[in-house]
Amino acid sequence: MSYAEAAAKGPKQSPEEVRHSNQPADSYLANHDRRRNRAPDINHVYRDEGDSTASLIDVDGPHVQSVEPDFLQQEVKTTTQAERIEREEEESQEAEEKKEKAKAKAKAKAERARENKGNPVFIGNAAIMALVGAGLGFGAYKKHTQGKLSWELVGLWTGAVGAFGAIDYFVSK
Repeated sequence: MSYAEAAAKGPKQSPEEVRHSNQPADSYLANHDRRRNRAPDINHVYRDEGDSTASLIDVDGPHVQSVEPDFLQQEVKTTTQAERIEREEEESQEAEEKKEKAKAKAKAKAERARENKGNPVFIGNAAIMALVGAGLGFGAYKKHTQGKLSWELVGLWTGAVGAFGAIDYFVSK
């Protein structure tokens, strides 16, 4: 379907739209039948060929850029590619460093546990920490199932655990 056919099926122009014209009103009446279904005439075409577009073309620069003959055989063809590869190498080095730090930290903790395996204070603290954690978890679950667990209760028990930890720290020193 052409545009003309689609426009013909649409609504006709209102008398007000037809009335918009660049000709005087008396001329409108004389040409009413001929101009019934068309848009108003355009007086002129606005042309702007100012200096603003002249700066878009670089006539002083080279029009053709050449590349080296072995361009297609190069592994890295663009600066964007080179930057991406460099960034990926840096990220992989950072990931390796983080992995090594985590390994060293885990090894230090394991070494500390091995050193203190005969220390009764260390074993006692570990056992107390496990029992308190299990007891608080079970108690919180029971309160939750009863619908009585609140942030106030959680805050009070967190404070109690903190106070116990501080006292234990100074006593076991």
